[in-house]
Amino acid sequence: MSIEHPIVIDPADHAVYRDEKMGKATLFQSQRVLVGLNCFEPGQSHALHAHEGMDKLYVVVEGSGKFLLEGQALAMKAGQMLVAPSGVPHGIKNDGDERLLVLAVLAPSP
Repeated sequence: MSIEHPIVIDPADHAVYRDEKMGKATLFQSQRVLVGLNCFEPGQSHALHAHEGMDKLYVVVEGSGKFLLEGQALAMKAGQMLVAPSGVPHGIKNDGDERLLVLAVLAPSP
């Protein structure tokens, strides 16, 4: 789905949940930034991975979960954010009973 810009975006309106694995949706993409959604049903996760040359910002829109960063499991809930710098392994697990919706922003690191 392509979103026309500029518009006001409610991330929940664009969430894509899947039974078999985490869902993803791209809200905006340019050469400088990618803004997307990671959508988790209870029990779903996104395995540890890293982005060389890209910093990643996570903002929890709805729900709660565990965010894995630098060997730590950090509990996060709606309204909280976390930064995964370039090259640092990170991942997410929805360990709750509700859906987890996360806004992810990727941008080239300086």
